[in-house]
Amino acid sequence: MTKRTKALMPGLIKPQLATLKDSAPLSAQWIREIKYHAYRVQVHVDRGAAKIFTRNGHDWIHRFSYIAGSFRLPSRTIFDSEVVVVHEGRTNFSELQADLATGRQDRMLFCAFDILHHNGEDLRGKPQLYRKERLKELIDMLPADPLQRAPRW
Repeated sequence: MTKRTKALMPGLIKPQLATLKDSAPLSAQWIREIKYHAYRVQVHVDRGAAKIFTRNGHDWIHRFSYIAGSFRLPSRTIFDSEVVVVHEGRTNFSELQADLATGRQDRMLFCAFDILHHNGEDLRGKPQLYRKERLKELIDMLPADPLQRAPRW
């Protein structure tokens, strides 16, 4: 029987950042995911109320209120994610910055790629595939637009 790590819902969790490499590992034990041209955010959901923080800890709920309003979960959960704008079939950081500058939110999409904390349990020590399954279960409970689960590669 494994011991579950119970904890209060923490504040901002320092994000683990990607490391640039010349080539990706070829082993089957690795999961490959796309790094979008996006803003990295953490969404903290506390029984239906969401807060959105940048990776530097800035509260950007006012910039992403449309996305935050879609989190109608009864749980206490922290998602690691990115906000993107798709322009001409690709994520486009310049378009995202332009939308942020003008307050436009209708093109913004939320792409979750990990779940860090759920209902008092710190999930960072759990296997990544376990976290991906919990993530899928939660995202599937929410409206499809503007929320998306990043595809597994």
